[in-house]
Parts: sequence; C-alpha cells; structure tokens
Amino acid sequence: MTDDQKNNDEIVAMLKSLRQDIQGLQSRVASLEKAMESVESSKPPIDEQRLMIISSAIAAYLGVKPQIRQIRLISSKTWAHQGRATIHASHALAR
Repeated sequence: MTDDQKNNDEIVAMLKSLRQDIQGLQSRVASLEKAMESVESSKPPIDEQRLMIISSAIAAYLGVKPQIRQIRLISSKTWAHQGRATIHASHALAR
C-alpha cells in the first residue's frame, strides 16, 4: 500500500467519523429545539395592568413617557447579583 493510499484511507475514516458526530449533534439540536418550543409556549404573556405599571415606573424615573417596544420576563437572578455586587463595590473597606 502506498503512502497516498494510506492518507486516503485515513481521510475517509475521518470523514465517516465527522459525519457520525454531525448526525449526533443534529439529533441533540432537534431535541433541544423541541424542548424549547414547549417551554416558550408555557410562558404567560404580560397582562395590560403590569405593562401599565412598568410604563408608569419608567415614566416617573425618566420624567417623560417612554415608548415601550419590548418586555421580556427574565427568570434568572442576574439583576439581583449585579445589584449586590454594585453595593459591595461602593463600600470602602477599612484597613
């Protein structure tokens, strides 16, 4: 067997392996997309009363009536963590 034949066989084997990996990833993506569809469909829409409360709070803060384009409910606690980090960073430590 020549070196070219060995290289060709290795390339073919790698391509087969890559195809199997891609098929596995495609099935994982499909299952995750299906799971996301069920999660997104279970989220309740924001009712008009809450939208008015949010709008009036922003208007009171800014001093002008804002034009709200989009509101998303965030289930993570990122805002709380960021707020705590800001408060902690603002305190001067005694040495």
